[in-house]
Amino acid sequence: MKKTLPPRALLALLLPAALAGCASMGNSTVLVDGPRGLENFNRVGEANWSAVDGAIQATAGGKDPAYLVTKVSYTDFVIRAEFWASDDANSGVFIRCRNPAEIGDETCYEANIFDQRPDPTYGTGAIVKVAAVSPMPKAGGKWNTYEITARGKRLTLVLNGVKTVDVEDGKLASGPIALQWGRGTIKFRKVEITPL
Repeated sequence: MKKTLPPRALLALLLPAALAGCASMGNSTVLVDGPRGLENFNRVGEANWSAVDGAIQATAGGKDPAYLVTKVSYTDFVIRAEFWASDDANSGVFIRCRNPAEIGDETCYEANIFDQRPDPTYGTGAIVKVAAVSPMPKAGGKWNTYEITARGKRLTLVLNGVKTVDVEDGKLASGPIALQWGRGTIKFRKVEITPL
């Protein structure tokens, strides 16, 4: 006669195996989770970063752009970032920044969020001064998802499921990540990084 385990005993056997599987996939670091995450960053520049409506956001600042800069440097990784930008927002996700105190498109790779950039060649969906985008997608007024991959010299951007950049550039190998406020309103509700 074949014996079957009661549901509780079966659950007790399967649950540790399921959790072990999650742990092996769980090498991601969550930088922003809803309104939590400001503690994972240093602030550079003046902006009113705060936790509001399930996200961290900035709506105003000084005359120069301001940044949230990770306290840790990264080399090869995938970033998944959910963001909401106003139509007039100037923002971006900066990666492999050479100097955490001096963030810019010359010292970092900038995955741009800037629908109204005067030269749309390097607007939303582009890596400023490295990889152009055409046609430029619009991110304003809605929630969007960026997937940014840096593996060696290869840099890939996917915005809302559409690949906008796939390029090789070797000028920056590692460094912290920065989230920008330049103007308008920018919100981030989930940002996670997975090392490769």
